[in-house]
Amino acid sequence: MSGKENISVEQERVSEKRSIVTYENGEWQTPDDEVAVEAPLTIYVNGEEFATLLCTPSYLEDMTYGFLLSEGVIRSADDVTSLDISAERGLVYAELKEFRPVDRLGVSKRVIGSCCGKSRQFYFENDRRTARTVRSDVHITPDQCLQLMKDMQEGSEDFHNTGGLHNVSLGTPEGLLLTRSDIGRHNGLDKLFGYCVRNRIPLKDKVIVFSGRLSSEVLLKVSKIGVGIVLSKSAPTSLALDLAEDLGITAVGFIRRNRFNVYTHAGRISS
Repeated sequence: MSGKENISVEQERVSEKRSIVTYENGEWQTPDDEVAVEAPLTIYVNGEEFATLLCTPSYLEDMTYGFLLSEGVIRSADDVTSLDISAERGLVYAELKEFRPVDRLGVSKRVIGSCCGKSRQFYFENDRRTARTVRSDVHITPDQCLQLMKDMQEGSEDFHNTGGLHNVSLGTPEGLLLTRSDIGRHNGLDKLFGYCVRNRIPLKDKVIVFSGRLSSEVLLKVSKIGVGIVLSKSAPTSLALDLAEDLGITAVGFIRRNRFNVYTHAGRISS
């Protein structure tokens, strides 16, 4: 690990062994295989059932904070008065200082809205309320882009073991600081977001490195986190690029070996 800040790299298991049967070159074998763990997590807010997430059950406290923050239910970690987690039962009980009816409405209803008089389109009302234009002065070189992606991929033991997890890393241009894995791209981002907010880690000078496709959901999460550059080894979608352009995010995709594509706000990348 490299970078400017001292961030914990504690790891939790995100996979389990299963006995399987394989067929290869005319032969049958019965090895053990590592598979990604998937489990439901139901979040209760002030005694009311709020949402159920399908996730990899690791770093659940961070993920809960990140989810509530990105949904606009809380504005800071201080809004949570207590958090009781039962990982075995897949339950989280969060007590908040204030829980408004609009918070539930934002998650449960599908609404098309616009924001700030622009052409920005959202599928959920809570996205309209919580997405924000990123104002970041962070800059990165091409070599740093390539190195950050290489470092994330080389350090992704759980992905290599299972093939079924997304990896999300937070770093500075100089190096990675924190990595989380999950079956869901959005869950990994929530785990990063929650950790940083709980530990008061500044985000405007950070970069997000991502193993999966850059979808609109991912770009909305990145805007809510407040990071100005997102690097991915995969492709973006058209709506993701519309959002990245409008929200001030530098979207970089197809990072492979010695090449990549810069889709939006290329001014943050220079030799």
